Amino acid sequence: MTSNYQQHPDRCELARAIALARPEEGISEVAPGLHFVKLDAPSQPVHGVYSPAICVIAQGAKEVQMGDETLRYDCANYLISSLAVPVISRVVEATKEAPYLSLKLDLDPALIAMMVSEIGTENPVEPNHVPSIAVNELDEDLLNAFLRLVRLLKSEGDFRILSPLIVREIIYRLLTGSQASRLRQMISIDHSNRMAKAVSILRNNFDKPLRIEELAKDLGMSTSSFHQHFKTVTSMSPLQYQKQLRLQEARRLLLFEGMDAGGAAAQVGYDDASQFSREYKRLFGEPPSKDLARFKQLSMQAS
Repeated sequence: MTSNYQQHPDRCELARAIALARPEEGISEVAPGLHFVKLDAPSQPVHGVYSPAICVIAQGAKEVQMGDETLRYDCANYLISSLAVPVISRVVEATKEAPYLSLKLDLDPALIAMMVSEIGTENPVEPNHVPSIAVNELDEDLLNAFLRLVRLLKSEGDFRILSPLIVREIIYRLLTGSQASRLRQMISIDHSNRMAKAVSILRNNFDKPLRIEELAKDLGMSTSSFHQHFKTVTSMSPLQYQKQLRLQEARRLLLFEGMDAGGAAAQVGYDDASQFSREYKRLFGEPPSKDLARFKQLSMQAS
């Protein structure tokens, strides 16, 4: 299907529109909540946190690793994320002649909640607890909706007035399709909503000691049930989730804030510098000192 999709008129027009709006490599927010990406070559692994969004590739392919699970998608699919989850991503198909071109549309939980109320629950979707990131087939209706959204960028007035209608259409199609559980999970009041609260608590307190029993109790769950549901949604344990957040923040402090390894480790909650160095190397492939040296060398080459 991918080869046929590469020749689809809407897909080709979407690729041209992104390339025109993003002539240079990089990421840009072309409108509030709407981002374009262009890369001329496959990328190195990028560590980050995916927020609730839907990502559509017009050209190229990408891999995203969440916990132990790796997802690959291209122009025949889209990726959807319903919770803030640490991931490792990399573009795997891109050339100067055929660059990687994609868009990301942020998902607003308030708008989703309003539309769920409007749609109703005559046909409730099960199960409610599902992995927070998934890849699904990009059908023609959804592709066309994204193309019409991008076309509106030609006129600021058109985009301001009409884009909310198309965003509603996109969410409607997601809520009435195979991704309904994933979106409803963002706003439900059952275990899935508790997992969203758990994710929020861990993100805001990642530098503090993790007390699983207390967190589970605060969420009204047993420790074993909390572990089970959290791993279903994030593909990692609460401790692994916290560790990735800590290490990503430590790396940011090290590479971009001029902090030394010991200071960065302490800032994110590590008491043992040796443990920090081991876990840093396990995630990023090199210990902090070598990672920083390589980053400085690459920065000098780029300048």
